[in-house]
Amino acid sequence: MAVSLREYRAKIKSTQSMKKITRAMELIAASRIIKAQNRAQAAAPYARELTRAVSAVASFSNVDHPLTTEPTDAKRAAVLIVTSDRGLAGAYASNVLKEADRLAEKLRAEGKQVDTFISGRKGEAYFKFRQRPVVRVWTGFSDQPTYDIAAEIGQALIDTFLDEDGVDEVHVVFTQFKSMLLQEPHTVRLLPLEVVEGTEAPEADELLPLYEFEPSPAEVLDSLLPKYVQSRIFFAHLQAAASELAARQKAMKSATDNAEELIKKYTRIANQARQAGITQEISEIVGGVNALADANAGSE
Repeated sequence: MAVSLREYRAKIKSTQSMKKITRAMELIAASRIIKAQNRAQAAAPYARELTRAVSAVASFSNVDHPLTTEPTDAKRAAVLIVTSDRGLAGAYASNVLKEADRLAEKLRAEGKQVDTFISGRKGEAYFKFRQRPVVRVWTGFSDQPTYDIAAEIGQALIDTFLDEDGVDEVHVVFTQFKSMLLQEPHTVRLLPLEVVEGTEAPEADELLPLYEFEPSPAEVLDSLLPKYVQSRIFFAHLQAAASELAARQKAMKSATDNAEELIKKYTRIANQARQAGITQEISEIVGGVNALADANAGSE
């Protein structure tokens, strides 16, 4: 019993240490998620106004831009997968990778070759372990993305889209932050551009504004569309960062609660083992006293 009691005490000590680590990680994620949410909310107005500007140029000009032209026969598609650099976030990374696999299967069923671009070490490790080819990888910024990185990723995707031997479509798979308890994988087609805002039909009595483009609609689109692509990629990374921190906080809280329950379980078993050992020792003492008393009575 003594050996078993020592083992349970060692398990209790190791579980208490693990609980301290998971509790600290939970608090760190909780402190960072507020900043991540604020960054995502601060970027939303810029993305919205940029979308309106692009929509105005696309709606009130007859310019055919390469980034908005639908291909006649799409044969290749690029997929950017936004994952995390670190684990311990529950099913966050696996969910977005499963969504990317479903998208890739759908594209291949349509007869398209899929080129994979990855943001985050978890996605890189996933594809490397399965020996799947990857065109390019960006890592080291998943919880704190910057616009410079988004601009670099956006320019790389634009270059492969405009290349004659490049891709015909560009898709982005990321995790959309809806609330602290709900984060869902989301897929958008980035190129050719589909401006989703500002295309509603005007009301009958609504006065439409007049637009004048200077220097020209084509040059305005050349300047706006790359920024539009980069802003959408940046906003996707901000959403993914907030989702990652929320998932990590939830996972670490669950781990802390499980460690607490495990400590209670081990403490209860250790107490039972200690009580059983004490009962056995008392029984041995009583049995020895009785045996000694019987021996003394027989000698008399």
